[in-house]
This record gives sequence, structure tokens and C-alpha cells, in this order.
Amino acid sequence: MSPASTGASTTVDAAAHVPVPAIPPADSRMTPGGPGYRRMSFALFLAGVATFALLYSTQALLPLISGDFGVTASDASWTVAAATGGLALFVLPMSALSERFGRRTVMTASLAVAVTVGLLVPFAPSLGALVVLRGLQGAALAGLPASAQAYLAEEVRPRALVTAIGLFVAGNSVGGMSGRVITGWVAQEWGWRVAVGVVGVIAVVCAVAFRLLLPAPRHFSAGSLRPRVLARTVRDHLADPLLRRLYAIGALFMTVFGGVYTVIGYRLTEAPFSLPQGVIGSVFLVYLVGTVSASTAGRLVGRVGRRGALYLAGATTAAGLLVSLLDSVVLVLLGLVLITAGFFAGHAVASSAVSRTAVHGRAQASALYQSAYYVGSSAGSTVGAVAFHAQGWAGTVGVGLLAVLGVVTITLLGSRAARVAARREPVPA
Repeated sequence: MSPASTGASTTVDAAAHVPVPAIPPADSRMTPGGPGYRRMSFALFLAGVATFALLYSTQALLPLISGDFGVTASDASWTVAAATGGLALFVLPMSALSERFGRRTVMTASLAVAVTVGLLVPFAPSLGALVVLRGLQGAALAGLPASAQAYLAEEVRPRALVTAIGLFVAGNSVGGMSGRVITGWVAQEWGWRVAVGVVGVIAVVCAVAFRLLLPAPRHFSAGSLRPRVLARTVRDHLADPLLRRLYAIGALFMTVFGGVYTVIGYRLTEAPFSLPQGVIGSVFLVYLVGTVSASTAGRLVGRVGRRGALYLAGATTAAGLLVSLLDSVVLVLLGLVLITAGFFAGHAVASSAVSRTAVHGRAQASALYQSAYYVGSSAGSTVGAVAFHAQGWAGTVGVGLLAVLGVVTITLLGSRAARVAARREPVPA
């Protein structure tokens, strides 16, 4: 019988074959206030604390290390440069492992090895042995920074990414501050070996809490470990002009920071300041300023844009360098406050821009940034110490100002490139 004779509707039959538009799945990535966001933020904050506390555990103690081993400031600075250099050298291979085995797994393993080495550092019998242990510690920590940024890029919604990375960077600042303050006062009473041992114990606690708190990744897809695939990904990132500029900016900001904080202890132990080790360690409380500037970098970008934020960060850093030249404890502290605020803001802006720019191989993109960043730290620590030995604090400041000039120049080139690209875009009909 025909449809008409049975009363069936041909309209219904036809409609059954009309495809229904697919409803896009809800974005299940984390966002501020959402499930798991606070746990994730606190876990990575603790990872940042452990990383910077371990990485720079000897920086505030360099005058004591110099005296213990009978070496110069530039020789002792290798205990910092070896750690940051080891991280810079191994961050790319470790990021490749995170693409294959997962971000959380690599971050956990990195912290476990780093804290183990950290417990051995106090027993170093010579400067050479100390430098080797510090290099191993930096290499172990290499699995954390790039993997953390890749984890955030995958698990956090794009609009919240700058804020999330800013909180991780804020953890870096707290780690750097607490490590230096604690080591300063402990070393004043019991020596530098006990001081770095205390930092190692604190890092163990942070590492355990990190592993217990960090949510399991939900958006990770395992990649390839084939060298050819890795080389192609790295080549693609290095071919991107914006990423190249961001890598250079990270390196230059860290050149300033590494040089200033490697040398500041020597300056404050000399006339006209002649401060005791505990007080010098307390100077690093200015890192709290970096905690604030890093965590608010997202709002700053929202108001003035990425390049505007970088200009402000560079100007603030330069102003701090100039103020620190004056022979007044108050003004030196003010200079350090400005340097710290400018550095952490610039670092948070540049590193989050890398995560947003890379459309594939995010761990490698972040690893290249971290590699450039810590190369800058090693260069700043070494060159800053050499400049201090040759020209005093003014020499270290001169190195920092040249690095800031580089940041501003690169940012100007980026602004020019953006204007040229905008003029080339076709006008809509």
C-alpha cells in the first residue's frame, strides 16, 4: 500500500534522513573557579617553589662558598651557572619525553631526582664536586618547566592561560625568595652546607605534595620520540619569527636577573654596607613583588596588550638598575623591587605568549623558551660576576641595561612586523 493509503506521512520519512547539526562538545578544560583548578594551581605553585629553591640554592651563599673554598666571585658563580646551564641543555630532550610519557610523569620524575641530588649537595668535598652536583641537579629539573607549561596549555582554557602560567611563575618567585631567605639566616648560624640541606628537605615536601595534588591530565595525547619528528618540530618553532623574538626576550630578561642576584650578595657584604649574611638573605624578600607582578600579568596584558606589557616590564627593570647604583640601602632595595617586578612580569607575559602561539609540539616550544631563558641565566650569572670583578656594581648594571635595551629593540621590531602584516591583509568586500 502507498503511504497515502495508510495515512503515513512522507514528510516524516524524509525528515528522518536529514542530518542533524552536531552540537559542539563542551570545553572540559579547567577554568578559574571550576573543578580541579585550585588543586592544579597549588600543585604547580609548589612545583615552582621547589624548582627555584633548588636551582638557586647557592646564589645567596656565594660569599660563604668563596671563603670556604678560597675562590673568587666568578669561580663561585659557577655553582649557579652549572645548574641553570644543565637545565638549559636538557630541557629540550626532557620535553620530548613528556610528549611520549606524559607531563605529570616527567614532572614527578624530575622533581624526585632533583631533590635526591639536593640532599647530596651539602656533602660536596670541593668546589669542582659542588659544580658537578649542581649541574646534575639542573639537568634533572629540566623536565619541569616546559612540561608544566605544556600541561597548562592542554588542561586550561586559553583565556585563563596567562593567569595560570603567572601563578606557576609566582611559585618560582616564592621558591627563589624562600630559598635565599632561609639559607641566609641558617648559614649565618650553621654554615652554607646546613643551609642548602634545609632547602633540600623543603623541596622534598613540595615534591610529595605536588604529586598528590596535581590532577591527572585529561587532554594529553602521546606523541612520537622519533628524532626526525622532534627535529622537524623544533625547526618549525625556530622558523616562527614571533617565537624567535619571545625566546630572545626571555633570555635577555633572565640575563639581567641572573647577573643582579648573583652579585648582589657580594655588593652588600662590602663597604659601605657591610651587612651580615642573615640580613643579606632577607633582602630576597623582594621576590614577593615578583609573585604579585607575575600573577597579575594577565590583567596587565588585557589592558595594554602583550607588547605594551613588555615595554612596561623593560622600563621598570631599567629604572631599578639605575636606582640601585646609589649607595643607600633603601635605594638599593627599591632598585631590587623594580628589577624583580619588571623581570617577573616580562617573563610571565613572554612565556604565556609562547604557549598560546605554538599550535603543535607545545612542550618543545616551551622547552626552547626555557632553554633560551636559562642560557640567559647562566650568561648573566657569569658575565655579571666578571663585570663586577672588573668594574664593581656599575659593571653589572651596565650588562643589565644592555640586556634591557635588547628587550625593547626586539619588542619594537615585533610591533613593526605586526603593522606591516596588518597593512598586507586584504580589505573585506
